[in-house]
Amino acid sequence: MRLPAFVLIATAVVLAGCSVPAPQAAAPEAVTVTHAFGSTTVPPNPQRVVSAGYTEQDTLLALGVTPVAVTDWYGDQPHATWPWARDELGSATPTVLTAADGPDFEAIAAQRPDLIVATNAGLDRARYDRLAAIAPTVAQPAGGSAYFAPWDDQTLLIGRALGRGPEAAALVDGIKQRFAEAAAAHPEFRGVPAVFLQAPYYDGQAIAYQDGLSTDFLTDLGFTVPADIDRFAPEGDTQQAYIPIESLGVLNSATVLLWATEDAEARTALEAQPLYRSLTPVQGGNLAFTDGVLAGAIYFTSPLSLPYVLDTLVPLLDEAVAGNPETRPVGSPA
Repeated sequence: MRLPAFVLIATAVVLAGCSVPAPQAAAPEAVTVTHAFGSTTVPPNPQRVVSAGYTEQDTLLALGVTPVAVTDWYGDQPHATWPWARDELGSATPTVLTAADGPDFEAIAAQRPDLIVATNAGLDRARYDRLAAIAPTVAQPAGGSAYFAPWDDQTLLIGRALGRGPEAAALVDGIKQRFAEAAAAHPEFRGVPAVFLQAPYYDGQAIAYQDGLSTDFLTDLGFTVPADIDRFAPEGDTQQAYIPIESLGVLNSATVLLWATEDAEARTALEAQPLYRSLTPVQGGNLAFTDGVLAGAIYFTSPLSLPYVLDTLVPLLDEAVAGNPETRPVGSPA
């Protein structure tokens, strides 16, 4: 039944006289997070966020936050943003900072940030204190390395700092689920020894990755990393092994070799080495080669780069396990 106009007016007058407040949404609250150097209280809804480390811009963008400044690691990408993150960046043009020897404190301060994200910035206590004097700063996770702590730990920490913890957890879970699904779809990967290496050679050595961030993408797909390469790692280093050219035969302990070749010249230099050409995986075509973007995506290991790695690399690994004659050096026996 439609009420007469005078009843509606009377009702409004009564309500006004009673001073009944209109319901309001709860105001956002500051968030306190812990990290390697203690705790940081982040103001609600920070608007001027600076990405002070090598890869944090990807995590911020994945969580819907566009930083006002990002740090260029390598690659000379527009706005220090690689192809896998450009859709999330959109038309934004963040200031690009450099970090040749740690954060550029003066340039960061010039951005007037209300939050500095530095979970992959190589911070020690002194550097953290300098950044924290500029604005609230989130350092690497407690117990994590100064550079390249686990990507999921960084993502969850940044998400909590932004007041977007549930979104960060869902993002991490989604990526891990994608890796699990890819592994299930490729049972032929399970238990296959594989080595990921930089190319070309450096100072007469091949650099192979042993453990951690730069091999997790392989082991999460079911591959294993042969322990034979460990003896070429410097004492106390569990991340990289430096294999002299004359000792390349150790790579015969792998079934698959994945080479981070960033251009055609890198692969040509690699294949010019006779010992390389004689390796069993090379002779069998059990090889995969990256281009510059895929190599960058593997090195970044971020919430935006990892889906790109899955989409691009898994087909190459599928061919490598089966043996791809097209990857053999020209002139190799069939």
